[in-house]
Amino acid sequence: MARSQQADRELTEVLNQLWILDTNRLRPGTDYIISLQGKAGYVAQGSNYARDRARAPLFTYVNEDKLKSIETYLHFVNLLDNYEMSTGVQEEVTSEELKENRLFIDAMMETAVMKFAHGYLSNKGQSPSDCDQFKRQLSDIWFRLYHRDRSGGKDSCGFEHVFVGETKFGREILGLHNWVQFYLQEKHDHLDYKGYKARANKNTPDEDDHVLNLQFSWKGLVKPVGGVFIGVSPEFEFALFTIIFLMSTEKRTSVEVKVDEYLLELIVYRNGQCIGTSYPKLLSSNQWD
Repeated sequence: MARSQQADRELTEVLNQLWILDTNRLRPGTDYIISLQGKAGYVAQGSNYARDRARAPLFTYVNEDKLKSIETYLHFVNLLDNYEMSTGVQEEVTSEELKENRLFIDAMMETAVMKFAHGYLSNKGQSPSDCDQFKRQLSDIWFRLYHRDRSGGKDSCGFEHVFVGETKFGREILGLHNWVQFYLQEKHDHLDYKGYKARANKNTPDEDDHVLNLQFSWKGLVKPVGGVFIGVSPEFEFALFTIIFLMSTEKRTSVEVKVDEYLLELIVYRNGQCIGTSYPKLLSSNQWD
């Protein structure tokens, strides 16, 4: 989508402000340690075979006590077991799950990150200034169920796709762009990290990097490449992608921004009034530029 440079510049400023405000971001080397290992190879379209270029897990260590001590992570983790993995299988949402969604949104709204995002979107006329109405808007964008596979009932939502992951016809991984879910699935031996992805002419990623392109298998299926923020809080990703979603009306929005030291492409697809998918793609980090 063609955007004016000014819009991208403004968005870069807004996203950097979110970055600065994200005090719940975990610190690499202290709160968690990752092991990048080898560069992942090519996976043929439709294939679920990938050579393993990483013998060990991606996450060597995560301070789970710290995760449990931060409200937004605590409520976020409670949501990860609320979904059917396969598309085409209708989601049943219990009253308990609706309550968990509300608690998570309430916790996010207490953070400086989400307060800033709300203020920005409200000033732009994209969100109601009333806090409760904004919470409802967030709930609709991320948690309202819709059809991803036309053959069954309402089988998906933005949160499930982006943060939990799902599978299509048992042949393909969809979504799963969140580091906490990645870590927990890896810990329970459901997920196998295969190596990092990097462009041939770009510097290799660093273990302090907060954005990575990865290859992995999950429950027997392979994701050839997926973009993931590492260490950032759930509210940071919610705020970031909600802003991009609401500031555009396109089916697919792609924005190039520089956040901290990273040149990123941020991609958001809409499914009606809801998020279809959203993820970062690392273009480069400037440690060698």
